[in-house]
Amino acid sequence: MATINEVQDEIIEEFSMFDDWMDRYALLIELGNSLDKLDDKNKTEDNLIVGCQSRVWLQADYIDGKIVLKAESDAVIVKGIIALLIKVLSNRTPDEIINTDLYFIEKIGLKENLSPTRSNGLVSMIKQIRFYAMAYKAKEIGEVGA
Repeated sequence: MATINEVQDEIIEEFSMFDDWMDRYALLIELGNSLDKLDDKNKTEDNLIVGCQSRVWLQADYIDGKIVLKAESDAVIVKGIIALLIKVLSNRTPDEIINTDLYFIEKIGLKENLSPTRSNGLVSMIKQIRFYAMAYKAKEIGEVGA
């Protein structure tokens, strides 16, 4: 499996093929459409990310020491953004998620090409993913110490 930074570098390379942000948005939409559908039973208030203008559900499961992320949104661009975050952070240990510098966001120019509300939503998604990682890490430490 590729490292987090290798995946980030792949994303940077993929986005650098397009000079125009309309083409980059098209790529984001394509990535969002490739996201697996989230089971309706996981579209709960608890999984809804606070701070996003659109509705974004994020499901995090802890499987064999790694966090597996699934998500869905009712907005196409946002769906693409969460797809990128899943591509980079899903199937990683809590420590990897907590300690990762998500440099791809700046390198592809994502933050400055999003509206302020979408940019806030991006920050909220990252915070929520890191929150899950910290919670699972705390649970892991608790089980080890039990």
